[in-house]
Amino acid sequence: MTLADKQRELSDAMRRLKTAQDRLAYLVRRGREHPPLDAVFKTDAWRVEGCLAKLWFVPEFREGRCHFKIESDSAVIKGIAAVLCEFYSGCAPGEILGAGPDFLEEFGITQHLTPNRRNSLATIAKTIEAFARRHAA
Repeated sequence: MTLADKQRELSDAMRRLKTAQDRLAYLVRRGREHPPLDAVFKTDAWRVEGCLAKLWFVPEFREGRCHFKIESDSAVIKGIAAVLCEFYSGCAPGEILGAGPDFLEEFGITQHLTPNRRNSLATIAKTIEAFARRHAA
């Protein structure tokens, strides 16, 4: 599935949600459905700095594609991170570098987050982008 397909799928899901509260609940649900991270990765070596909540991010590059796993002690942060990781996982670095998460603003996700959660979203996006940049050909 291409990023355009993933964006269209996520956009369709978000359009069906009428309120900011519904969208936030959707993010939390996506986080709960995201596979848990193995305990071996819940260390400072995998922890994302700049987030108030504990957030662990495990990137992997295989067969020319980026793959991401996350875990957080915050349901909202885990949901945001899960959406971004699922969105970008399986993509080539060049695809990731050409498609930022700005489309989330269209659905009011960023506008209804607290400043700390917006900061976490930006940190996750920058971390994904930095990983993709390191592996771009």
